[in-house]
Amino acid sequence: MKHLIDQIKNHPDYHKSGMILSHEGVVRQTSSTGKIVSGLRVQVNKDALHKIITRYRERPGIVDVLIEIIHDIDLKVGDTIMYLVVAGDIRQNVIATLSEALDEIKMFVTSKTEYYEQN
Repeated sequence: MKHLIDQIKNHPDYHKSGMILSHEGVVRQTSSTGKIVSGLRVQVNKDALHKIITRYRERPGIVDVLIEIIHDIDLKVGDTIMYLVVAGDIRQNVIATLSEALDEIKMFVTSKTEYYEQN
C-alpha cells in the first residue's frame, strides 16, 4: 500500500489534501455463510473499475483515488485482495468516497470463487 500512498503524495494537487484514507481487504477464514474458507480467486471487470475510479476522482474535494486488486491467482487466508487509497480535502468527502467506491467495486467490479476446506 505504501507505493500507492507515495503515488498520491506525488500528485500535482496533493497540497489540497487534508486526509489520505486507505483500505486493505484480506482473505477471511470464514465465508459470509459461515463456511471455512481455505482460499479464493478474484476476477475483475476492468471496464467497470475504470468507470468507477474516474467518477469518484471527479467528486468535489477528492484529489485522487487509487486501487490495486490482486486477481486471477489463488489467494490463501490472510492474503491481501485489494488496496484502495483515497486522498482529499476534508474527512467527510474522503470517508464517503472510500466507502461508496468500495461498495461499488465489490458489487460491480470483483467476483470471487471461494475454496472450502475438505472435512
